[in-house]
Amino acid sequence: MTTPTLVDQDALAVDPLDAARRLLGCVLAADTPQGEIRVRLVEVEAYRGADDPGSHCYRGKTDRNAVMWGPAGHLYVYFVYGMHFCANVVCLTEGVAGAVLLRAGEVVSDVGAAHARRPTARGRDAELARGPARLCALLGIGREANGVDVLAASSPVRLEAGDPVPDGDVRTGPRVGVAAGQERPWRFWVAGSRAVTPYKAGRARPDGPDW
Repeated sequence: MTTPTLVDQDALAVDPLDAARRLLGCVLAADTPQGEIRVRLVEVEAYRGADDPGSHCYRGKTDRNAVMWGPAGHLYVYFVYGMHFCANVVCLTEGVAGAVLLRAGEVVSDVGAAHARRPTARGRDAELARGPARLCALLGIGREANGVDVLAASSPVRLEAGDPVPDGDVRTGPRVGVAAGQERPWRFWVAGSRAVTPYKAGRARPDGPDW
């Protein structure tokens, strides 16, 4: 069996908008009790720092958002609404805040194992990792994954280089679920994928993660 090629750190040490585009088509793999689960990323969302009111780093560096300040290739995981985890891949250079929220993916490993992890999907493959909370639940990503290096082969969560998505298949639009800066077209997705989340305008909510 061929060992998957992991994404190179240099590919992520760039502006979040460029990193977001590059992440489409990449595969996020995680070790779970049901075996390795792998999802092809089909929807992501870019966030910067001090110039982005929708970012957790808008007001500066804190203990909670420290991972988002680099180095590139680590996971920034946060808890929201008192019930869900969301995962971001950190980008830019160390000391500069930036990350890409992983919004949705398509399962490319054993679908049966994926359904065993998310029985509430009720047989609908597109629902398995549709939305950032479902993606994290499927892959078993929780607060213990905050700071994990997804570019290391020994990591429990790994980011593999996938087949590039042609420019003609990429769409952009407003971000989902943020009250500030939501009008920026910093959400990127693969056209035609049923796993992409439907657009909903943001509403006021606490600025930072719950923990």
